Amino acid sequence: MYKQTLYKILKNHIKPNVLKKQNRYKKWEYGYNKDYDIIVISKTGEIGEIYEIQNLKIALPKENNVHKFESDTWKYTQYPKVLKKIKSVFDWEEYPLDFKEKWYNYIDEEFNRREKGFWFYNKGASTYITGTHYMYLQWSKIDVGQPDFRESNRLFFIFWEACKADSRSYGMCYLKNRRSGFSFMSSAETVNMATITSDARYGILSKSGPDAKKMFTDKVVPISVNYPFFFKPIQDGMDRPKTELAYRISASRLTRNA
Repeated sequence: MYKQTLYKILKNHIKPNVLKKQNRYKKWEYGYNKDYDIIVISKTGEIGEIYEIQNLKIALPKENNVHKFESDTWKYTQYPKVLKKIKSVFDWEEYPLDFKEKWYNYIDEEFNRREKGFWFYNKGASTYITGTHYMYLQWSKIDVGQPDFRESNRLFFIFWEACKADSRSYGMCYLKNRRSGFSFMSSAETVNMATITSDARYGILSKSGPDAKKMFTDKVVPISVNYPFFFKPIQDGMDRPKTELAYRISASRLTRNA
């Protein structure tokens, strides 16, 4: 019988009374915690299960507001048709206030999921995916349409979030097989980070210039183009550029005062 060994859940790595107290006051800070040798990827101040992946101890957020799809597994949620017509924040500003009021909560929730991640039931088990993984599954269009949920990808994104959170980290070495979806996942993360980061450059490194360019035009640009308007920064140049996506202002939450 197969037994997965990609990760294990550490029981009682932190004393229950300490964990409960820290969670009560939301004391857990995003990043490396040297006192307990854990990397906290939670952005809520509370932590739950601690995964050990490749000798890294990663503290997930505390389970909260678990979503249940009818299929009892991950399912892509259709983008509302009325919002599809809106191509930019400038178009949004032209709509009447009563229309915008109907959609503020929906948009705000998408920003929360992007930042803090998403809990859902997967065959009866509450399952956490990071915000980056959520953006890949929900808002990244790949060659076959919407990506499938894969447990291996979930662990990849959790480990990657730990690398981003840990100030000691210089990055991640990832050995993969072909057709694992890595090119699309990395392209999705490039767009995700580029659209929320100010004064930054994100590049593509490949075995040749033409290969890097193909990844940009075939993967990065389509993912960017298919983002909903509220995640799209103001962009310079063409919608489908050949060499560079240039954003003037990073994406930010829409507010009722905007």
